[in-house]
Amino acid sequence: MRTEYEFSEGNRGALIPSKGKTRTTIYIDNAVLAEFRARAERAGTGYQTMMNKALKIFLEINRRRGRNQAGIPK
Repeated sequence: MRTEYEFSEGNRGALIPSKGKTRTTIYIDNAVLAEFRARAERAGTGYQTMMNKALKIFLEINRRRGRNQAGIPK
């Protein structure tokens, strides 16, 4: 191991960027977050992965029903 490292030209952020995903910050109700975390732990998966899947299902169901992304009929 070196005694000193050079970081002057280093970049901050994820080491391996995810393709097809964007990092964002959103506010989620505490009860909703707690429920997703509990369900994800029981399922052995990540809560963010589970939330993403739930949102995709919501969008697909509303697309099939002819509704916009807010779930409101067109």
